[in-house]
Amino acid sequence: MKQSTAHIAIFDTFKTKKNKFTGEAKRQRGIITHLALEKNPELRTRTSIAHAIAKNNGILWQNIYSGIFKDLDEVLIPSGVVKEGGRLPLRRGPKALQLEGVPFYELTETGILVASSIEELGNIRMKILESYFNSMNNSSSGNDIMKKSILLLLKTIPSFVLKIIGAYIYAYTTDEIDSITPITIDKFRSVLKEQIGIEREFIESYDMLSQNQKVLLKDFFKIIS
Repeated sequence: MKQSTAHIAIFDTFKTKKNKFTGEAKRQRGIITHLALEKNPELRTRTSIAHAIAKNNGILWQNIYSGIFKDLDEVLIPSGVVKEGGRLPLRRGPKALQLEGVPFYELTETGILVASSIEELGNIRMKILESYFNSMNNSSSGNDIMKKSILLLLKTIPSFVLKIIGAYIYAYTTDEIDSITPITIDKFRSVLKEQIGIEREFIESYDMLSQNQKVLLKDFFKIIS
């Protein structure tokens, strides 16, 4: 369960610039993106993460290392998004540190789902969601319908899936829900019931339209999109 003091800032923007992420949001998005893509444990230490994010942003890694340290230890690990994956042995430095080793990090199940809401990952987001829902346990008929529907929508209307998953992750970052994994139909409903009302109305109405009316609407959407 996410600690209430651990604020996941991946959606945070400046009050006067709603289209611009804060420095904290950029760092946390960078950490999650890096851990989602990087397989080598040696490149998933705090220092390596700082180097990678600094390189992508054209800044010195020393300038963001303390921020990376804070994001991991005070936010992403307490919130259950990231966990320590193990320790790498040190060949140099204090003996105690050599024995203890340097920690490297990985995404938890929650972190992997959070990663699916980060645009920087591109099409990998679809693979993340497909893998998650394929492996999801069908504990009830509602969850079974959700699983099959999401997998169908990923093939037919992937942008809609990204929209609702993004809303679901956002609810987690704003403490509307305490946890996002495992996904259940009840948690999904509590977040999305009102948000997808328009889509539900459209689907129900579309089925009752004549063929000519359907063609008319298709042409309309093509024009405005």
